[in-house]
Amino acid sequence: MSDDNRVRSILITGGASGLGEAMARRFARDGWAVVVADIDPARAEAVAADLGEPSMALAMDVTRQQDWQRAHDVVVERFGHLDVLINNAGVAVGGTLEETSLEDWRWVLEIDLMGVVMGCKAFAPLMRERGQGHIVNVASYAGFAAAPNINAYGTAKAGVIALSEMLRAELHEAGVNVSALCPAFVTTRLTETMRAPDEGYQKRVKRWMEKSGVSAEDVAEVVRRAIDRPRFLLLTHRDTRWLWRFKRWAPEMYFRSMMRQVRGMMKKRDG
Repeated sequence: MSDDNRVRSILITGGASGLGEAMARRFARDGWAVVVADIDPARAEAVAADLGEPSMALAMDVTRQQDWQRAHDVVVERFGHLDVLINNAGVAVGGTLEETSLEDWRWVLEIDLMGVVMGCKAFAPLMRERGQGHIVNVASYAGFAAAPNINAYGTAKAGVIALSEMLRAELHEAGVNVSALCPAFVTTRLTETMRAPDEGYQKRVKRWMEKSGVSAEDVAEVVRRAIDRPRFLLLTHRDTRWLWRFKRWAPEMYFRSMMRQVRGMMKKRDG
């Protein structure tokens, strides 16, 4: 980012709750103009009002190209440019390949992957032309983990990671940074819209969220630091940092270790 005195601008999708709201509040605390973009206009207005000027709310559905075009036009009219785009809006689907309907596959891919694609297409050209900017795509450690019972969700998030890696290479010479944010369990409202074969999935995810020891505010701080000192891969949980290396360096050992944990969890659940 440049060091002039202008107000820096950031657009956060899913910015009215959970991790998105935590990031919105963190950046607003440093004086950024935050565009709180969310499918729930009332919540977006409430968060933006709480943040105060020059932040603003924007009602948008990340699966609608016309909403992304409107977001682009609003940002250009209001600020002239966008410093940071955070593609955060997302949903979750639990279940194996067989358990997950094609409708749920399309739902999660359309929001979690194609919503990110459309966001990048809407704002990457603006950043490229300006010669600076930063795109943060919110993936998940699920995109690396290759764990069972989250087939559709993990695939969508793996796609976000791959997209981000390639986009990073494409925008590097233009001076535009790209990061992939890969948190593990963090307490958010994700389970409220989660689709799964039975409610046991939501209960387990909620329990893991509560036990993670990492808050949405902690993750927001990681993102804030990565804007000032750009990094590509943002792993926010201590365990995932070494698990990511373990999987890369010893994939078969990682797989066997993961399956032992899965069998242990199933045994505990059934017992």
